[in-house]
Amino acid sequence: MHSNGQFTQADSRTFSPLDPESSPVKAVTTSPSSVTATWKNNTTASDSMGGIKSTNENLHTSFANQTGDNSTDSGPGSNGTSGDTTVEPHPVMDLRAAFVGVTHVTLTWKTDNITDTCRMLLEGSQELTTNLTVNIFDLKPGSQHTVTLYPLGLNETQGSPLSTENGLDAGNTDSLPGGPAAPGSKYRLERAGPSSNTSLAPDTVEVLLLRLKPGTQYKATVYPQAVKSAEGQPQATEFKTNSSQVFDIKFVNISATSLTMTWKINDNESSSVYTYKIQVVDETDSFNLTVNETHAVITELSSGTLYNITVYPVLEDGSEGTPGFIQVYTPPSPVSDFRVTSVSTREVGLAWNSNDTHSFDIRITPHEAGEPRIITTTEQSIVIGGLYPGTMYRFDIYPQGPNGTKGDSQTVSTTTDCSAVFDIRVINVTTTDMQLAWQNTDNASEYIYSVEIQSEHSSDRKNSSHTGIAFHDLTPGTLYKITVTPQMDFVQGLANSTLQYTRPSKVSSIEIMTNTTAATLNWQNVDEASSNYTYCLLIRQDGSSSNFPPIVTDVGITHATVTNLIPGSSYTVEIFTRMGDVKSLGPSRQSFCTDPASVASFDCEAVPKKATLVLRWACPLGTSTGFELEVSHGYWKNKTPLEGCSLNNGSEFMTEVTHLNFSTLYDVSIATRSCNKTAPPAQNTCLSGITDPPLPDGSPNITSVSHNSVKVKFSGFEASHGPIKAYALVLTTVDVHRPSADVLRFTYGDFKRGASNTYVTYLITTEAKRRAQGLSEVLKYEVDVGNESITHGYYNGKLEPLGSYRACVAGFTNIAFNPRNAGLIDGNESYVSFSPCSEAVFLPQDPGVICGAVFGCIFGALVIVAVGGFIFWRRRSRKGVKNNDVTFSQIKPKKSKLIKVENFEAYFKKQQADSNCGFAEEYEDLKLVGINLPKYAAELAENRGKNRYNNVLPYDVSRVKLSVQTHSTDDYINANYMPGYHSKEDFIATQGPLPNTLKDFWRMVWEKNVYAVVMLTKCVEQGRTKCEEYWPSKQAQDYGDITVAMTSEIVLPEWTIRDFTVKNTPTSESHPLRQFHFTSWPDHGVPDTTDLLINFRYLVRDYMKQSPPESPILVHCSAGVGRTGTFVAIDRLIYQIENENTVDVYGIVYDLRMHRPLMVQTEDQYVFLNQCVLDIIRSQKDSKVDLIYQNTTAMTIYENLSPITTFGKTNGYIA
Repeated sequence: MHSNGQFTQADSRTFSPLDPESSPVKAVTTSPSSVTATWKNNTTASDSMGGIKSTNENLHTSFANQTGDNSTDSGPGSNGTSGDTTVEPHPVMDLRAAFVGVTHVTLTWKTDNITDTCRMLLEGSQELTTNLTVNIFDLKPGSQHTVTLYPLGLNETQGSPLSTENGLDAGNTDSLPGGPAAPGSKYRLERAGPSSNTSLAPDTVEVLLLRLKPGTQYKATVYPQAVKSAEGQPQATEFKTNSSQVFDIKFVNISATSLTMTWKINDNESSSVYTYKIQVVDETDSFNLTVNETHAVITELSSGTLYNITVYPVLEDGSEGTPGFIQVYTPPSPVSDFRVTSVSTREVGLAWNSNDTHSFDIRITPHEAGEPRIITTTEQSIVIGGLYPGTMYRFDIYPQGPNGTKGDSQTVSTTTDCSAVFDIRVINVTTTDMQLAWQNTDNASEYIYSVEIQSEHSSDRKNSSHTGIAFHDLTPGTLYKITVTPQMDFVQGLANSTLQYTRPSKVSSIEIMTNTTAATLNWQNVDEASSNYTYCLLIRQDGSSSNFPPIVTDVGITHATVTNLIPGSSYTVEIFTRMGDVKSLGPSRQSFCTDPASVASFDCEAVPKKATLVLRWACPLGTSTGFELEVSHGYWKNKTPLEGCSLNNGSEFMTEVTHLNFSTLYDVSIATRSCNKTAPPAQNTCLSGITDPPLPDGSPNITSVSHNSVKVKFSGFEASHGPIKAYALVLTTVDVHRPSADVLRFTYGDFKRGASNTYVTYLITTEAKRRAQGLSEVLKYEVDVGNESITHGYYNGKLEPLGSYRACVAGFTNIAFNPRNAGLIDGNESYVSFSPCSEAVFLPQDPGVICGAVFGCIFGALVIVAVGGFIFWRRRSRKGVKNNDVTFSQIKPKKSKLIKVENFEAYFKKQQADSNCGFAEEYEDLKLVGINLPKYAAELAENRGKNRYNNVLPYDVSRVKLSVQTHSTDDYINANYMPGYHSKEDFIATQGPLPNTLKDFWRMVWEKNVYAVVMLTKCVEQGRTKCEEYWPSKQAQDYGDITVAMTSEIVLPEWTIRDFTVKNTPTSESHPLRQFHFTSWPDHGVPDTTDLLINFRYLVRDYMKQSPPESPILVHCSAGVGRTGTFVAIDRLIYQIENENTVDVYGIVYDLRMHRPLMVQTEDQYVFLNQCVLDIIRSQKDSKVDLIYQNTTAMTIYENLSPITTFGKTNGYIA
């Protein structure tokens, strides 16, 4: 109480209450500045008074005289009932809610200095059935107080957390946040404090109320209390706790079937006291779950579904705060089976499976560079274009759900195909190597190119990081497919291919056979693919700018024939091997020359009275470097090279051959030469010129002298200067050694007239053959002079008795008559020589007595001359010399002319005399032998085409018959059995096979068991085909049912030996066959020397020792008669000489001609046979047997054995 008698605020005063039973004071009220007491007056005085005594001396005392009056300024000294009380403090000031939360509130206020403590009455009210009333005591100023309200259950257990009970009174409440409390529930208060807080002023009180009900209206009334617990006037404030509210709901992770969410509660400080009820609702279903944290994971959701999610905050008493609400779509499920369906250079095809969405975002991300892009599709497959080749891409697919949701991605990666290369080209190709290059539009340096090179039989693969590669060890001439496939990261791009041949190899072993205007070329190629090659031939004439059109062969053909060439010209052929469009790397070249054209013919002109021949011929076609002139006579031979035709000598060439013998028949051949080749010569027999006969040494012999006649005998002149055409018997009465040619114009009449003492009395003309050089005329002439005969205008008049006469003979090689002189001899024009004149003979007187005797003698002499003339003219008719006066009938020839060996040389000389006249007679006698034998089979129409020559047809009696197959004429072949020395079928003589008789030829070889074939001709002679090449050269060849394979071949200068195996295909039987091919025997001619043929015969016979004895030797040339007959005859002759010591050339040829026509076809071959016999006989006599073995060196090459020089046995060979 202040001095003015007022109580100060917050003064604490005590009031001692009276015994309530005895105290008349019924009540005391205080205020900050007064105390009011009420009491009961025990008296009924109405004027009784009462008062209040203060222990504070500074206070005034107030009195009142009525019950219920307020006492003020009561002073001491009053008597009555007394009691202690405290003046109430001043009301608190600045009472406010400093902070209002959801479950806690901070209240602050200030007190005066006398306030000792405060009591706060907390009242809470909701729209519930009960209210909350809580008294909180002992709230001291300058302190912080924390009060926590815990709900109690029915058994009055306190909820967590538990704290020490302070004995605070708690009223009932009907509810707490989260739901109404059960009736009669209680709250228990716990306080922490008071605590000193230096931040608070001493007069400030701060109370923190915890675990209030969210969203509840509260009224806090603060009563200041004095020391004696006197309370001052209350101050009240109201506040409402914030509602508990979930907010800021977020989804940390959302998948198709689950989501993780977080949220916040606006009562963060008390969040731990909450539990949260989560309600999840979709279109068809709902479920709840409860968590204790501000986050939750919700599982077992449906993808692509709209969910309504409500989060309720729940306090421990079950009361719920304001829920948080959110809607969310679960994203669609990730697609399944996300795959690459196609890849190209610019596109990638993708596909996937999905059941819960129809929209998809695809993110396309290049591996290294470039911005990603996104495309959207509603399909479950797509082809993405606009990509770069050879690039790796990552594709992420996101299923799109409603409201912009998207599911988890699925990823595939792939690399686009590398761009196919282009412009694959062959930089270089050889027979075994190939270099390739290509281009790529991407210019991608990271590409790896897989290059496969493949042929029909092999393949190879290489990788290259460059746009080029080389392959080696390839097969020549082979088609390769080259496939280039770009790849990156083991992903292959589009392949591109090209085809290319390796170059074929060059040809080798070029063989060229030529004639004058054509060349046949053969070559080889060893490549495996050569059967598919073609060949291009380029031919040019050397020195000429013009070329022939190219020649392209058919596939697999390794030969060609070039025609329209120029004879004797040099050419170069280039042969390119071609396979497809590729040819060999360069040609194979070879030069050749065509055969020079032969001189067609030439003329021989004898030069009068000179031993010279003038030869003229037309220049042959083509080119020639010269001519080879060969002139021979007997064993004399001369070769002379001549220059070729030139512009200077025009189209005709002329030359003179000098230093010859007169009147000699020369064999002249002229061969064109060019390019070291010699053409087949043109041949002619030329008779050299004649001149005056050589002067004879002997004079005529005069006999039988009569008074008017004589007989003059003389020998023929030597014919070395020409055949003697005529003899003129010249008589002279003067002594002269040799008369001059001028006397030849005088006749007997001139002599009689005295015009000349010398005259021609008789002229003899002769048609005698020319005689061999050096031989004299063997004929003797005898002329009756004076017989009055006339010859060519010359009168052989009677001589004058007692006259003296000399006789000489004029021999003429050419006699000319002067028509202007009565046809008498023109001495100047004639070629004449005179014999020396005989000694003079004196005629006797004409005695008449002896006239008859003389006449008789003359008549007898004439008869003898007539008989001699008959014999002489008969011999001439056999020589084919024309005789206009006498004819003879044919004489049947003999069949044999057997001669002993020791007599043969003399016989040979006799037959050789007079230019082989004897042999000519013998050969003439053989002409008609056998010609009338029938040859019906050969003349059948079906068989005519099987004959090479129409005049060489086999006789029926000896023809070889083959087996008949399908036609009766199948047995025919132009062949005859020929008799040898041992058997009538030792030989088979046949023609050179024709193209259409090859099968028949080999059938004959097989059926007749032939082991040896003797071939005496070349296939082509002088440009003419003489025989078909009937044997295989390299590979076995079938001729019908006969297969022939050559096993060896040895070529020698004069002959070639070939071995074959002959097999019968149906029976598989086989046997060997050897062919002896004599290559140096000209057609219609004879070998150069006899020893060649003799040695060749021994070579054949030596081989036949190994063959079955019944096996015949098959011999053929072209026609199968001339050279064939000569070979068969020499074989028989050798056996005859060795075994019988006799020789019958004539008889053997006769026998052969009775089996096949024209055997030993020419007179030269007949003479050659006789010459062979002579040389054999001489060699047997001569210890030097080199003649027969001039060719043994060549023979030892074949047999590789040393020759044995014993003639006539094994010919130097051991079988």
